[in-house]
Amino acid sequence: MLTEAKVREALSRVKDRDLNKSISETGGIREIKINDDKVRVKIALSRMGSGSQLEVQQEVVNVIKGEGASSVGLRFDQLTEEEIEAAGGFPKPKFEGPALLDPDSPTTFIAVTSGKGGVGKSTVSVNLATSLVRLGKRVGIIDADIYGFSVPDMMGIEERPQVKADRIYPVERFGVKVISMGFFVENNAPVIWRGPMLGKMINQFFADVEWGELDYLILDLPPGTGDVALDIHTMLPHSKEILVSTPHATAAFVAARAGAMAIKTHHEIIGVVENMSYYESQKTGEKEYVFGRGGGERLAEELKCDLLGQIPLGQPEIDEKDFAPSIYEEESRIGSIYMEIAKKVIGKTVK
Repeated sequence: MLTEAKVREALSRVKDRDLNKSISETGGIREIKINDDKVRVKIALSRMGSGSQLEVQQEVVNVIKGEGASSVGLRFDQLTEEEIEAAGGFPKPKFEGPALLDPDSPTTFIAVTSGKGGVGKSTVSVNLATSLVRLGKRVGIIDADIYGFSVPDMMGIEERPQVKADRIYPVERFGVKVISMGFFVENNAPVIWRGPMLGKMINQFFADVEWGELDYLILDLPPGTGDVALDIHTMLPHSKEILVSTPHATAAFVAARAGAMAIKTHHEIIGVVENMSYYESQKTGEKEYVFGRGGGERLAEELKCDLLGQIPLGQPEIDEKDFAPSIYEEESRIGSIYMEIAKKVIGKTVK
């Protein structure tokens, strides 16, 4: 005998396609009426007038007839917004790209760039990365300066990434996960590639590298506004940006162009780092402004952002046993400046 309980149990096997839940769970079974072997039902769905409604319509008829009904009368109703929310809301569409580039990824991207080469952009990148690790953050760095890769050498990295099951595992040094074009060329050979090939390589750094969970991914960009820098700016769903310049007026002027690119691609400039700000005599403590003064301040003012720090000229202490020619010790004077810059970066990027 056909009963309401049997019809309701049959309908509980039918899913609202857009909520991915049964119409029983969503409260979508509005009405069931039985007259002998004829059944009339009213079903509420989250979306009306769609292809999924037609699928549900056919399935409802089939499952009820499967219980012995000779005919099925079906009407549809619309779930309320409150009912949709109570059922968990509409699932977010699956992001098809690399998980790291998912708009909902918890990783904060920090692109470090400059208008021209030779201002210490990579030095700032590696020391910012290591300083963030010292502050307890999980950090990776992509050496995206494809033609002028230098991060492995600066950090004293001699080994290469491991490849397991078609996934690339970055090299870890000072707690920082590192990937670089330098790992994929032999004997410091020059990279002679055109733009499209470079773009594919950069995409692989996001898609094929097993980064794990990261709080920050530092991108050491090539100087200027060329193909690679533009590709990365358009590839990232969201990114912060740090501009590196020397105090020299021309270096700051050229760096402003890189800042303009960041603004046009809707990335947030969080600050300027002025490198080679001065030389301080170890004997007298007197400061000499070898490259002039004021460039970083003027650049920060033009870009309407903060001057995160001014780093003097100075060589890190070299440890032959743990060689890393560009990493400053945390307790050193310049290392402490980088620590203060890292704290400011965290303060500006906390989600």
